[in-house]
Order: sequence, then C-alpha cells, then structure tokens
Amino acid sequence: CQRHVSWLVRGPCAAPDRSDWRQDNIEGGMTQMVVTIAVLIAALFLIERRWPSAVTRFEEGTLAVLMAALTLVSFTQVVMRYGFTTGWGGALEFTRILFAWLILFGMSCAIKINSHLGVDIMLNMLPARLSRIMAVLAVLACVLYAFTLLYADWLQIFGIDVRGGAIDYWAKMFKVGIGLDDLRYPQWARDSFGLQDRVQRWIAYLILPIGLSLFAYRSLQAAYAIATGKRQYIIASHEAEDLVAENKAAVKD
Repeated sequence: CQRHVSWLVRGPCAAPDRSDWRQDNIEGGMTQMVVTIAVLIAALFLIERRWPSAVTRFEEGTLAVLMAALTLVSFTQVVMRYGFTTGWGGALEFTRILFAWLILFGMSCAIKINSHLGVDIMLNMLPARLSRIMAVLAVLACVLYAFTLLYADWLQIFGIDVRGGAIDYWAKMFKVGIGLDDLRYPQWARDSFGLQDRVQRWIAYLILPIGLSLFAYRSLQAAYAIATGKRQYIIASHEAEDLVAENKAAVKD
C-alpha cells in the first residue's frame, strides 16, 4: 500500500522512487545469482573444452594477482606505519578480503591440480576397487559440503531446521546495499560516478557463491575422473616423492 500511496502522491509522470525501483528489482536476487552461476559454470565448461591451457593460465594468473596485491598492500602498510607513522585506514579490511578471495578461489584450483593436502594411508591399504569407491565418496562429500554452504534450505527435507547459505547471504547484502567498515571509494570515483562513500559489501562477498560453485564443479569433475580411472585421488600426499622422482637425473648429475 505504501508504494501505491507514494506513487499517487508523486503522480504517474513523476520519476519513480529509487527505493521502490531497487526493491522491485532485487526481490529475485537469489534467482538471478543462481542463473548467473549456472551460466558461468556452463561457459567455463565449454571454454575449457576448447582452450584448457587458457583457463589454467587465467586461474593461475588470478591467484598470482591476488597474492601479489595482498603482499604489496601488507608490506606498504608496514612501511608507512612504522616508517612514517601513517597508513591507509582500509588496508586491514582490504587484505582480509583479498585473503578470502585467495582461499575461496584457490580451493577449486587446488582440486583441479591435486594440490590439497591429505592422508591416503588407509586408502592405499584397501583393494584398488574399494579404494576408488572411497575416493569418489570423499569427493562427493566435498560436493555436499559446497551445496550446503551455498544453499542450506535443502536440508529441510531431512527435518533439519536450517536456512540461508552463501547465495541467500549475498542476496541480502545486495538488497540492503550497506558498505564495508573501512574500505571506501576514491573521491574522484564518488564525484564522477555518483558512488556512495563506502564500497558495498555485496561486491566483496561476491566470491562466496562463485567460489563455492567453482569448488562444487571441480569436485564433480574430480569424482567423474576418479570413477573412470583418469585420476586416483584429489590430494597431494606424495609431493616430496614426486619431486624427487622428477628431478632424479638432475640430482644424479
């Protein structure tokens, strides 16, 4: 009723109230995010089939940029604080966000290249067929973990009273549009584009649904590869032994 009253007060030719427009366009935020994730995963699947090395370079480059930015900001902040008794007020929050992006984006890449640490003593003691089954179940547990964090409402079919998840949380942040605590837009950006003072939380939290979706996708890929015998596990428990074997000739020389 309030929306209709406000429309009557303004008149049909008046510009729509921004809060009304925003409310009408973000009610389907969760659905939009699910569609976006589905399109992203489908595009990744098609592009990776055509240019697998390009996708790998993009993933490695993204991780390198995140780590370099994290290191640079942290180092600069230490120098400015202890050398010049000054610093950037949003540096701590920015590094926390970079670290979160590094983890949430990197965990799917680690699944892809077998870089997660793990213990395979029990698996190696089992018969080959049973070991493969256990490895597939372990990867499917990762998929279940990702889907639970993405959208926990599906657990209600088992009688578990739980709601929310990364998609729901991101949609709420997008809806309210509140900013971060310390990270602010530059003055020139606020003047040029009419941005609010603080960077919106939904921008920083965008990696939550995307990172977990990529983790679920890579886990499903790994489960299929293990089931078909193309790979053994998703962990790198013999990294030192593999490095020695690869460089045996160099060590001998």
